[in-house]
Amino acid sequence: MPSTPSVRRGFALIGGPVLAVLFATAVTAGPQGPRHAHGTFVDASGSAIGSLHLTQDARGVVHVNVQVQGLSTGLHGIHIHAVGSCVAPTFASAGGHYNPLAHQHGLENPNGPHAGDLPNLIVDESGHGRLQARTDRVTLTAGTATLLDGDGSAFIIHANRDDQVTDAGNGGSGARIACAVIVPDEPRPGG
Repeated sequence: MPSTPSVRRGFALIGGPVLAVLFATAVTAGPQGPRHAHGTFVDASGSAIGSLHLTQDARGVVHVNVQVQGLSTGLHGIHIHAVGSCVAPTFASAGGHYNPLAHQHGLENPNGPHAGDLPNLIVDESGHGRLQARTDRVTLTAGTATLLDGDGSAFIIHANRDDQVTDAGNGGSGARIACAVIVPDEPRPGG
């Protein structure tokens, strides 16, 4: 049966917006979809104690998921550091806090925060620590605040809690006790 002008017009009125929505979704998500990275936390002896998973969503927000075991109970400062290196026992090879915009330290500092500042890691009585956070101050894609630049980046867990205000001494968070180099995940076939 030959199509009539009203059927063709109906398809154009319905099909056009559907195709526009599909195209807009593909452009927003990008050809690779969400970006992912991961890492394995090691302690000062070099033993694996946990994991790190990062996902950058279509809005550019990076979701942080940290799981660790064997740390002392309480709050521990955790930050992203400027170099993707975890040479034990001091982890000094990770450099300073990731701070490409030269702000002061602390999520509650009026002149901050560093791009790598995060809420404290909470460790329960069994030594299990967990952090789920979001940040729009870093990215897993190209740009000024990328964690995947030429020398990479790392997460550091500190011995003490971060007061989230004091610039000198990075909030009093103390010694570096665990480290994870950020490694980009391989792109998934088909996005």
